[in-house]
Amino acid sequence: MNLTLDDFLQLKERQVLITGAGGGIGRALISAFTAAGAIVSGADQDRHCLEDLQLRHRLVFDLANRQEIEDVIKGFINDHGAPDVLINNAGFTRGETLDQVNSDTWEREVAINLNGAFHVTAPIVDAMCKRNSGSIVFISSVNALGHFGNPAYSAAKAGLISYVKALAVERGRYGVRANAICPGSVRTPAWDHRLKRQPDLLTKVLPHYPLGRLVTPEQVASAALFLASEAGSGITGTALAVDAGLTAGNLRFINDVLAG
Repeated sequence: MNLTLDDFLQLKERQVLITGAGGGIGRALISAFTAAGAIVSGADQDRHCLEDLQLRHRLVFDLANRQEIEDVIKGFINDHGAPDVLINNAGFTRGETLDQVNSDTWEREVAINLNGAFHVTAPIVDAMCKRNSGSIVFISSVNALGHFGNPAYSAAKAGLISYVKALAVERGRYGVRANAICPGSVRTPAWDHRLKRQPDLLTKVLPHYPLGRLVTPEQVASAALFLASEAGSGITGTALAVDAGLTAGNLRFINDVLAG
């Protein structure tokens, strides 16, 4: 029997909802799931970010606004049913070190990266449980696995992994799977402001990565596609590092201290 990639993924005509759809990783996710034959809807805080994207439905809400999220998500479920796949991709950070984190910074980054993801997910999981099927993938971060800066963002992304485990353990009986992807540095437009300030920044960053390069949005999307699909149907409650080897060990330490 000749099996195709579609046979392994089984995502054709599946309903997929992606948050943070207008960003660099979001656009790669849309392309990957669309290429797999899925029916993709996208959410973002700015409708203009969604206008040029190939989407069945466009949802607009602010992840820091609980009531707005609840109204939009419940309306989506009422009109179209629960998606087969939810990709919680949206994220935000500005406080890069503890010195840059105050109470307002902490509360906003936790509100968007953790609380907002919960408010999106909870009603969708309830609907998935009633249907006895569903797959959720959270885009977390290597910052959830070790400290690489961005303290508030890191705390929120670590919280997502704990939430993933709770969903996997307590909702698996209803056919719902939940997993997280932990990317390292991803070369998206979010890097542009840093490189504008420090044109030589990548020459400082890349030696920390065993593969010698940053991860691409497409590589993150490929991992999400696998975890969300039938090919990953035996996997739940995991956090998969897609990080060019960053969390495998300290390459810079080896090169500077041991090899030297």
